[in-house]
Amino acid sequence: MTTTVRTGRGTESEQASWISCPGCRSLVYGRRYARLLRVCPECGAHDRLDAPSRIAQLFDPGSVRPVPVPATQFNPLDFVDQRPYTERLQQARQKTGQQDSVLVVHGRIGGTALIAAVMDFRFFGGSLGVAAGEAVTTAAETALAERLPLLIVTASGGARMQEGALSLMQMAKTSNALAELDEAGLLTVTLVTDPTYGGVAASFATLTDVVVAEPRARMGFAGPRVIEQTIRQKVPDGFQTAEFLLEHGLVDDVWPRTELRARLSRLLAVAGEPPASWGEGEDDPTVTDSQLLDQLPAWDCVQLAREAGRPTALEHIGSWLDGFVELHGDRAGEECRSVVGGVGMLDGLAVMVIGHQKGHTTAELVDRNFGMPSPAGYRKSARLMRLAAKLGLPVVTLIDTPGAYPGLTAEERGQSVAIAENLKLMGSLPVPVVAVVTGEGGSGGALALGVADRVLMCANATYSVISPEGCAAILWKNAAEAAVAADELGLDAASLLRLGIVDGVVPEPPGGGHTDTAALSDSVRRAVVAALREVRAADGGPVTRRARFRRFGLTTGQELRT
Repeated sequence: MTTTVRTGRGTESEQASWISCPGCRSLVYGRRYARLLRVCPECGAHDRLDAPSRIAQLFDPGSVRPVPVPATQFNPLDFVDQRPYTERLQQARQKTGQQDSVLVVHGRIGGTALIAAVMDFRFFGGSLGVAAGEAVTTAAETALAERLPLLIVTASGGARMQEGALSLMQMAKTSNALAELDEAGLLTVTLVTDPTYGGVAASFATLTDVVVAEPRARMGFAGPRVIEQTIRQKVPDGFQTAEFLLEHGLVDDVWPRTELRARLSRLLAVAGEPPASWGEGEDDPTVTDSQLLDQLPAWDCVQLAREAGRPTALEHIGSWLDGFVELHGDRAGEECRSVVGGVGMLDGLAVMVIGHQKGHTTAELVDRNFGMPSPAGYRKSARLMRLAAKLGLPVVTLIDTPGAYPGLTAEERGQSVAIAENLKLMGSLPVPVVAVVTGEGGSGGALALGVADRVLMCANATYSVISPEGCAAILWKNAAEAAVAADELGLDAASLLRLGIVDGVVPEPPGGGHTDTAALSDSVRRAVVAALREVRAADGGPVTRRARFRRFGLTTGQELRT
């Protein structure tokens, strides 16, 4: 009996043949390879999928219908290289059964309706010509007309040279179409598949709200060969891969193909409406009268706020939110692991949660830089807040940091500017904002996430202009006087509630939040729900938020100018 061995490149129907993985060259039984969505079980290599296969993989069965795309110019330059462009077009159409490199469909993923533009590398290497540009633009305009999210699946070698400057113009055309969706407040998502280069990467692929990639998918403006020929240097291993892009803050995450449909479903859920009775019936544990609080010595609060066992931002998020999708990167070349954020459902309400992230063990603390953000952390948080504003999502921030990172690289990259921009942005957000100081609230690094409609604080947390040790070293000339400085700084919850810096205090379990993290996290969740319920009902917006901070420092009863 003869056994047929096929290479992994390209797609074939399920068959009793053996497929050679394009990554590791292992042989995989053809039917099994198809069931695995063309992912090698040995090395995890993700082989290319054509557009029809991709649509079948992602969309709910029976939900897909094609969206018509207007006709475009055919061979506008009468281009001829070794063969006429018209012949090449006809061959590509016969091979794929498609008019061009992009299919546009209306369908559902996890029950949520959306529009998708799906690129097919088989057709001229997924190159961006007038027909492809028109298809992506039509997809965006259809999403706009029907008020639906837009998904773009990319696979492209770049612009189509045979169509000259008309191909180049598609970059601006598609970018303008994405801008209209931004203005309309509609969610846009890119799924980067291998490869995504040139004019596609430098236009619509990277302009969406959320950019995710398959493992090892490559994306960049210039390909490795062009770069090496230009600079006469070999690019490093892993350069421009999805993992490289994630590390450098250029994509939100890397999602395996087997998880794409479920994760996209969770992400698309944020486009839904919350129940009209959201938040009703949830009891509020917040204490708003400082006289009702047990006043611990300030230095004791400092020690409890720094306790390594307190729940982290990601632990709070994991406890509160359904379908959380973490988003990464500042989109400018960096990812800061000291700040985490993403979208999820809080009792049925879609929210954006952003927080400082520390850890419990020494290794975790080092990995997260002890919760001290770089400028990239604040720029990431700003990006997520702008996304929340666009989509109309309330913002919840969880503050737990000794302060912004005071290193040389942070200064070189504009730490002060990044913090200042966050302060201004948070004051302007057109959506409800609730902040909770869950541990340490250190200086401007904390306030950069703290300009909110309601500012809450855990009972043993602290919030201060400087650390007690820093204050003692400067004013007492002796860091050993930190306990005295802590008391003088009034950094404890009772003092801050009395000053009006915070609006309420969340009680902690006896002995501190680290003794019962589940109980503390649930109390914080209930306090956040109650605060959001109140702020959403009031609908005060930036004017009310700015007025809250405008009052600080005025004498009692002094009137504000309007």
